[in-house]
Amino acid sequence: MVRWLGRNRRLAVALLLCLAAALTVQQLTPAPADSVSAVAAARDLPAGETLSPDDLTLLSVPHALVPAGSSYGSTDALQGQQLAVALRQGQLLSDSQLLGPGLLAGSRPGSAAVPLRMADPASIQLLSPGQLVNVVMTSGDAFDQPASSQVLAAAVPVLWTSGRGSDAGPWAGAGDIDGLLVVAADAEQARRLAGASTQGKLFFVLVPADSG
Repeated sequence: MVRWLGRNRRLAVALLLCLAAALTVQQLTPAPADSVSAVAAARDLPAGETLSPDDLTLLSVPHALVPAGSSYGSTDALQGQQLAVALRQGQLLSDSQLLGPGLLAGSRPGSAAVPLRMADPASIQLLSPGQLVNVVMTSGDAFDQPASSQVLAAAVPVLWTSGRGSDAGPWAGAGDIDGLLVVAADAEQARRLAGASTQGKLFFVLVPADSG
């Protein structure tokens, strides 16, 4: 052995250096992160889409990267639910992107999801979830009654709109959803907005984000 080392000193040194390098790489390589199978969009999906099996897929991702409220392991629980926002292919789904209680995720404590029917249904196409609006009610016809307008709620965020292809989702009791808009409102705003569409005509005014 000693003779072999003497004759192959350079080879032995090279082998030792390779071994040391391999040990160093092993020590520096981070341990693999725990992964989970999370539900993601299988293709680009528009807001208002009712989810079908072909719309969903499972992706293996590190657990730390999965947002709260996401679904794991199976797509079954999400089939038949309706998207509140558009999704890109591969984007992970969470309850805040679906119609239902998750819509209020991140809203101020005490917020309520209030459905409103706009007097001009076509104007709904101008809105997207997340935009801020002032909700204005006009009453009177300028003939028998003087016309008046008042702001019922200022800078409330849009949660959902009855865009093209949408179904009623959790607001199925509303019947025709044409012109339907859902906003997040605090207790006082919700009180003023409740039943407002039966007292006058409702319109919205887009406002900048710093109005909130």
